[in-house]
Amino acid sequence: MNTDLAAYAGLFGAAFLAATILPAQSEAVLAMMIVADRYPLVTLLGVASIGNVLGSVVNWILGRGIEHYRDRRWFPVSPEKLDKAEGWYRRYGKWSLLASWVPIIGDPLTVVAGVLRVPLPTFVTLVTIAKVGRYLVLAWLALKVA
Repeated sequence: MNTDLAAYAGLFGAAFLAATILPAQSEAVLAMMIVADRYPLVTLLGVASIGNVLGSVVNWILGRGIEHYRDRRWFPVSPEKLDKAEGWYRRYGKWSLLASWVPIIGDPLTVVAGVLRVPLPTFVTLVTIAKVGRYLVLAWLALKVA
């Protein structure tokens, strides 16, 4: 039981970090756990999705107070990426959050959503659709390969 909890915690941590400060690979962790066929698929998808969405919420919160933290060394998004994401967001609006799963631009989009004061329920809904959708496709591919 403790090893299962540790495995789920590791997946949650990888998914959370992948959406925030560190460039973690939650997809690789999730795919390996799916292929291992040791854990219920629904639980794996839930843990990864919750971790990744919560990591994005951290970015949204950072975006809300960006003036205070933008120049900090630990801030998860470079000024260039933030400017690019803001342009993307201004062009496509809140629907751009459906691209929050995309590498490189996804994390800055979630920060920009905070900067532009997207309401949290709207943010969480759109980001959840994007993140869960990505993990569902990944799970389907992992199961096809396995």
